[in-house]
Amino acid sequence: MSNLLGLEVKKIVETPPEEVERVKNWINSEEYKEKNFARQALVINPAHACQPLGAQLVAHGFEGTLPFVHGSQGCASYYRSTLNRHFREPAPAVSDAMSEDSAVFGGQNNLHEGLENAVALYKPKMIAVFTSCMPEVIGDDLTAFIKNAKQKGCIPKELPTPYANTPSFNGTHIHGYDSMLTSILQNLTEGKQIEGRCTGKLNLIPGCDFNTGDYREYKRILKEFGVPYTILADIGDTFDSPCDGTYNIYAGGTKLEDAADSINGKATIAIGPYATPKTFGWIKDNYSGKHVSMSMPIGIEKTDALIMKIAELFGKEVPASLRNERGRAMDAMTDSHQYMHGKKFAVYGDPDYLTGYVSFLLEMGARPHHILCSRGNKKLEKELQALLDGSM
Repeated sequence: MSNLLGLEVKKIVETPPEEVERVKNWINSEEYKEKNFARQALVINPAHACQPLGAQLVAHGFEGTLPFVHGSQGCASYYRSTLNRHFREPAPAVSDAMSEDSAVFGGQNNLHEGLENAVALYKPKMIAVFTSCMPEVIGDDLTAFIKNAKQKGCIPKELPTPYANTPSFNGTHIHGYDSMLTSILQNLTEGKQIEGRCTGKLNLIPGCDFNTGDYREYKRILKEFGVPYTILADIGDTFDSPCDGTYNIYAGGTKLEDAADSINGKATIAIGPYATPKTFGWIKDNYSGKHVSMSMPIGIEKTDALIMKIAELFGKEVPASLRNERGRAMDAMTDSHQYMHGKKFAVYGDPDYLTGYVSFLLEMGARPHHILCSRGNKKLEKELQALLDGSM
C-alpha cells in the first residue's frame, strides 16, 4: 500500500475480534485459574532499585515537600510508578525534563525553569532536589545551579532547597535515602543549634521502611512510654491518608520546624544501620544528646532491644501494656512454633530487613536456607552468619 507520494504506508494491524474473544474466554476458564494459582512465588517490588527512589521516599516524609528530579521525565515516572504500585497512593514529584540538548550543554536552564514552575504551580514549603544518571554523568554542579537559581529569583531565597547527588548507576535506594535525609537535616538545622537548649524529645529515624504501619506503631509505643518525640522522614500519613473525598498533595510528613529543632533533642535513635550510616555519622557530630543506631525491630529480640533502649534513654519503666503485648506475642509464637520449626525459607530484601527477618525466623525454629540481599557487604555477611551460628 502506498500514499499519493508513492511512499509505502505501514498497515494498521489490529487484533481480530475473534482472537480478543478467545483470550477473554481463556482467562476466565478453569485451566487459566489452575495455572495462575499454581504459582508458588510472587514478586511485587523489585529486589534492587536505584538511589533516586530512596531519595524521593525521604522527601515525601517532610511537610509540604515536593520531590524534584534533576533528570529525564522517564526516570521520574519510574520512581513515581514504583511508589504508586507499592502504596496504592499518589506519589507526586516533578522533573526538569532533561533531554539530548541538556546532555550536551548541561541542565542548569532546565533546573532553573523547572524550579520556577514548581514554586508557581505547587506552592511547596520545601523542594528536595535529587539527580538521576544523566546529570551525574555530565557532571552537573547542583550547588552552583541552585545558588544561581536563588540569585536569579527563580525561587525565593528563603525556600529550603536541599539537594543530593543520587546516581542510579551506583548504590541502591537505601543509599539515596541516606544521602537525601542527610542533606535535608543539614539544610533545616543550619544555625538552629542553641547551647544549653534541650527539647526533651526523642528523634526517631525509621530508616528506609516502606511499611506505613510501622511508623504508627513507633508513635504508639512512644506514647505508651509518655516520651515526646519527632519522627524524622515520617511517611506514615503521606502514603496512608484517609479517603475522605479530598486530595491533599502534601498529606502528612514531619513538620519542618520540628525537624529544624531536632538538633536540640535529648536523644536520637536511627533505625537501620545499613540505610542511615551517613545520616547517623553526621548526627553524632552535630546533634545534642545521645545517639544510638539500632536494627529494625523485627522479632522478639530486636524489638526488646528497642523497647529497653527507650526505657534506658528516658529513665522510664517499660509500660505494663507493652509487657502484656510481648506476652501475647510469645504465646502466639509458641502456638505456631510447630508449623514453622525445621522449615526451610528463602528470604531476600534490603540489609536492614534481612537481619530482622532472619532473627525472627530463627526465633520460630525455622531455617533460613537462602539469604539474598539487594546490596550486601562483608559486614552484613558476618552479622547474618553470627545470627545463624548463635541459633545452633
